[in-house]
Amino acid sequence: MTLFRFSDVNLDPAAERRLLEDPACGGFVSFEGWVRNHNEGLEVRRLEYEVFAALGIKEGERIVADAIKKFGVERAACVHRGGSLEIGDLAVWVGVSSGHRGEAFAACRYIIDEVKHRVPIWKKEHYVNGDSGWVNCEACAAPGHDHEHHEHAHAEAGKLGSQEARKPGSQEAGKPGSREAGKPGSWEAGKLGSWEA
Repeated sequence: MTLFRFSDVNLDPAAERRLLEDPACGGFVSFEGWVRNHNEGLEVRRLEYEVFAALGIKEGERIVADAIKKFGVERAACVHRGGSLEIGDLAVWVGVSSGHRGEAFAACRYIIDEVKHRVPIWKKEHYVNGDSGWVNCEACAAPGHDHEHHEHAHAEAGKLGSQEARKPGSQEAGKPGSREAGKPGSWEAGKLGSWEA
């Protein structure tokens, strides 16, 4: 069973759930993250995800394996979209099967929280007003970031989702937390599955 993967096609929660069915389990918990129509006071029209696939899969598998061990659940998995998504599309799915509900809830929460903080996924939001802005994991993108540890804070300052960083030609463009500072290579290098470690 694959613990973590990226997909560039629509997710099927029922099919994902079937992969986690286990007659020894009395509880199943899932989380679905959907594309919403607003963020930080702006109306969102659509978004794009770019991923560092090689590192992202490795880190995602580590997160899910840690959750299985830490919470003693039987099965768990996570799948995250890449590419272009519309409002209402399913962007991320997490599922956990366990003997009891408490462990399943805790493991599911742990997985989604850690994926959001540790997996190198960049999100570009396209706004109704015509602007767009990149939002990414600043600590994961920082030069020299060590993916072996888990305690890193995500500072709001310099976050590409900030109002200032969204402005075309902004002086924020090259600062930590910006797309340019956070990813090696060119704009085109980050397409799903195409980034080389």
